[in-house]
Amino acid sequence: MKRKTWFMMALAFFAMSYAVSAQEASLQDFAKAMETLPQLVIYQAKEIVTLDPAKPTVQAVAVVGDRIIATGTLDELKAAAGTQPYRVDTTFANQIVVPGLIAQHDHPLLAGLTMTSEIIAIEDWVLPKGTVKAVKSHEEYLKRLAEANQKMKDPDTLLLTWGYHHYFHGKLKKADLDAISSTRPIIVWHRSAHEFYLNSVAEKKYGVTKEWFDKLSENVKKQCDFENAHYWEQGYFTLLTLVAPAMASPERVLAGLTFVKEYYHANGVTLGCEPGGIVSKPLQNAQNAVLGNSSSPFRFYFIVDGKSITGAFPDEKVAEETEKLLSWGQGMTAFLPKQIKLFADGAIFSQAMQLTGGYTDGHKGEWIMDPDFYARTFKVYWDLGYQIHIHVNGDAGLDIVLDQLELNIRRHPRSDHRMVVVHFAVSRPDQVERIKRLGAIVSGNPYYPVALADNYRMNGLEPGRADVMVRMRDVEKAGISYSYHADMPMAPARPLFLMWAGVNRITNDGNVRGPEQRVSRLGALKAVTLEAAYSLRMEKDVGSIVPGKLANFTILAETPLTVDPVKIKDIAVWGTVHEGRILPVKKAADATGKISVLGPVLDEPTLAAVNEADRHNHDEGDHSDICMVSQALEAAVYRTK
Repeated sequence: MKRKTWFMMALAFFAMSYAVSAQEASLQDFAKAMETLPQLVIYQAKEIVTLDPAKPTVQAVAVVGDRIIATGTLDELKAAAGTQPYRVDTTFANQIVVPGLIAQHDHPLLAGLTMTSEIIAIEDWVLPKGTVKAVKSHEEYLKRLAEANQKMKDPDTLLLTWGYHHYFHGKLKKADLDAISSTRPIIVWHRSAHEFYLNSVAEKKYGVTKEWFDKLSENVKKQCDFENAHYWEQGYFTLLTLVAPAMASPERVLAGLTFVKEYYHANGVTLGCEPGGIVSKPLQNAQNAVLGNSSSPFRFYFIVDGKSITGAFPDEKVAEETEKLLSWGQGMTAFLPKQIKLFADGAIFSQAMQLTGGYTDGHKGEWIMDPDFYARTFKVYWDLGYQIHIHVNGDAGLDIVLDQLELNIRRHPRSDHRMVVVHFAVSRPDQVERIKRLGAIVSGNPYYPVALADNYRMNGLEPGRADVMVRMRDVEKAGISYSYHADMPMAPARPLFLMWAGVNRITNDGNVRGPEQRVSRLGALKAVTLEAAYSLRMEKDVGSIVPGKLANFTILAETPLTVDPVKIKDIAVWGTVHEGRILPVKKAADATGKISVLGPVLDEPTLAAVNEADRHNHDEGDHSDICMVSQALEAAVYRTK
């Protein structure tokens, strides 16, 4: 009885918003208003996982326009509707409905350009155009590259290929690329997205000359092999200014962003975000044209990169310059206000994170933002009242991050600051306790132990440290809000895959690393829905299926809360409901006709080389993460325009 009464009250409140004021309304007025109310749509499903503690699962949800009005059984909602017109939609009668999945941290441009290049990688990739099979040897790699060259009709068009890894494909020489084509420019983009290899034609076409090289600083030259046309880290970023306009031509950008839109939808994503992304107005316009189109099946948000602002402007200009970017979104894209992205230490894939006690082989980590620069930037944005998202991977880096948070809390207390620890690769139990005490939250990448633990426990880290990377069970037990992200293309932007990684922690070699850090399935689902929304301050609108929130649902064949945990990543995605729009997925089939979820196929040796990606030359120069690669690419594209 209480439940039915609540429904009646909710619907009555909704109805009154369409009626005349209470002082003047009569029963007749109210009756007329009820007759003009919009039609309810009551979706019936096999099961609806709401993430509402009061009603964790229901069988039906009522929607008006783009908002949820009530949940319950079908009979309850029909009775509660009363005289308001409604229709029952049974499209999902045999499906599972969960809150719309959220891709909390990805890089659409970089993901799009890598995924739409000529992929010759160490893993199979299931894409809209079909499955791209892996290659596992030097000879096979060169054979596939030669075939890719031969199938291109215009002999002068750039051949951009992504996925090469020296641990699988052997050492790559400029002579190898020259033998494939003496007329076509070829750029090989390393699987890590931190290195380039060029043939002689590409060198000539893009101005990679001895004169250009001689003008580089000595630090940059240390990360270049000019004779072999191989460039990494600082050398990579310097070369990027020459080759980016060709790599990211308008046609390639359009194709890449279109891919991202299809990929997200195929994997049930209803909302995405890029923290610390776009720095170019022309490129933002390009992203708006694809991702901001009204037909997009999701909304996409951006968070301003704070270091770019404080690095270019004095403190008193930071607020003004940051807020200028808030108008850059359009349609289905927008910048999130009063949120900022900062960077502490280096990337995990390059083993450039800052560790207490250092690495077992003696190499040193790196800072992306010098600690003094970081402290200044943090203070400026803290005093402006911003929510601060911070890239940090090592425990020494996390010490700096938490030190600055505590210092600023003691200096200038703030309520509900929600500082986000982003990536969270290597940490200590005492830091989890400190995160809790200081009111911070965590956005972790559960892919790290899956891809890296087996290798890093033998290279660079002690086994006990490598095995418990991304110690999310400790975070979960402490009652700290945590979310998951992919950072695509570093990991697939597949929320169900991220759930699987966090729940199982099974490496590509079949080992379970850090089993004590496996999270609950409910926690993992929240990490890609409600807690992801919370990390973006959007929990009032999305993340769970409760009255008043947007009607964002992901439609699945099985519930991730009860299916065999090792099968979570393989649950079929029927499609989504986005703000009341029913959007079925266009499925991709492989050569056998089997329908698959888009993304990488993680066969046994697939990630073995990724485990060691970017580890070379880690003791020289600056080190970056994929966020900075994306920024540098975006900036380079339009530097000459």
